[in-house]
Amino acid sequence: MSCRAGFVWETPQHFVRYVEDCGVPCELVTPYMLAAPYFRGSFSCLIVPTGFANPAYCRLLPALRASSDRIRHFVENGGNLLVFGAAIDRPDAYDWLPFPVTYRHEVFPRKIACGSSELGMALVEDYDPSCIECDGTFPVHGGSTAGASGGSPLIIEKTVGKGTVVVTSVHEYPSRAFIKKFCASGIQTLF
Repeated sequence: MSCRAGFVWETPQHFVRYVEDCGVPCELVTPYMLAAPYFRGSFSCLIVPTGFANPAYCRLLPALRASSDRIRHFVENGGNLLVFGAAIDRPDAYDWLPFPVTYRHEVFPRKIACGSSELGMALVEDYDPSCIECDGTFPVHGGSTAGASGGSPLIIEKTVGKGTVVVTSVHEYPSRAFIKKFCASGIQTLF
């Protein structure tokens, strides 16, 4: 199966190179491209990195909101979506997702327990689960908890149509195995 990732940010980042080093072709998708109705990228996975809602880091949130219907259709048609912490205390930071998510910004290392979630375990497998840097929690959400610390959700997942959305506050790159698996399990579809 062919896989291709889209990395949503304003400028090139090292994360793009990391995804490519994992064996997954990756294209930068700027906020202008994301919100443009004529943009038709084909991806199996979209990645929205940490800080997407904080205006001190980028101007991505308005484009995500403007693209919320396209994002929902992308996931419903089989594309996977990986979203990191908003990096700002905004209750509405995730209002562009196809299910409710509330985020509380709190940066410090945590012990993560993933239970039986394969995606949760794969996401953090390159790290010591007793001490992983996280930038917040998800006190209210419409998904399944795939990783938690002391009862506070840190990784959530939800199937939407044929695709999967993973939202995480883990403030580290996901494991190489996770990138390969998550991108390859998505259906390459038009965004």
